[in-house]
Amino acid sequence: MTVTTAPLDTTAPATTKDGIALFDRVDDAFAASFARDGFAVLSPCLTEDELAEMNAETVRLVRGELGDLGGERRVVAPDESDEEAMRKFLCIHFPHKLSEIFRRQLAQPKIVEALTRVIGPDVKAMQSMLFIKAEGKPGQAWHQDEYYIPTRDRSLTAAWMALDDANVDNGCLWVLPGSHAPGVIYPDREHDDERFDCSDELFGFPYTEADAVPVQVPAGSVVLFNGYLLHRSLPNNGAKGFRRSFVNHYMSAQSLLPWRNPREGEHMAKVDDRDITLVAGRDPYAYKGIEDHHQAWVRPDREGGCHR
Repeated sequence: MTVTTAPLDTTAPATTKDGIALFDRVDDAFAASFARDGFAVLSPCLTEDELAEMNAETVRLVRGELGDLGGERRVVAPDESDEEAMRKFLCIHFPHKLSEIFRRQLAQPKIVEALTRVIGPDVKAMQSMLFIKAEGKPGQAWHQDEYYIPTRDRSLTAAWMALDDANVDNGCLWVLPGSHAPGVIYPDREHDDERFDCSDELFGFPYTEADAVPVQVPAGSVVLFNGYLLHRSLPNNGAKGFRRSFVNHYMSAQSLLPWRNPREGEHMAKVDDRDITLVAGRDPYAYKGIEDHHQAWVRPDREGGCHR
């Protein structure tokens, strides 16, 4: 399977060396590429100042200057360098809960423009993740975001912001173009592949390794992709350095978010996680109020083994 790179209008976008279009604006060609392949790349999207601000905020986050990081705790000594501190972390979930800078990026204008084009006028965010991924850190096996964040209307969309140049050597994204189209969640299983973190892998899908395409993009780019798209990342095998990225998840605000178990007396059809941030349009369920129960935490990365 290959990515179609023929221009979809009279102005052909630039492309990566792998033939992936780099769109500099949200237009019909961008929307058509997203619909066809399940992903599309906006580049450039973030400014140099925004990148510098977010990377500086990453240092403050891992040093504990912004608040407590739960889960797999990492101890950072005061005399450790910023690079040494960052190398102790692979992924931090919900950094926007501790950082106004990351929270502000949930509604980055160009990303919101793209989201309203592919989702609709009303858009809410429910999750952020900060990947730091120093040399030697693992990737994540084939997965679909909808497996982790189920939606009722198939509107789940990720915005993957490259804070460093992402390439094959340092563990860029790989995608299976068009794999979102069936709308099928594939079987999952545990694995012992040292290339990947502790998350389960999906299997049994009708695609091969030959169908996979690396998404190598410059810093400041944003990869927008559908929640059903099969994707993975490989380890950072670079000699030294980071492959940092900030990843947010969004969906239509017109739909419920069944991202928790039913509460006592609550019907499954009405489960709706309300720890969300509206980034565009209106929230039809605003009468329910907003909750604040998700907290920042550190994802296990195989150091010390996987807790299963």
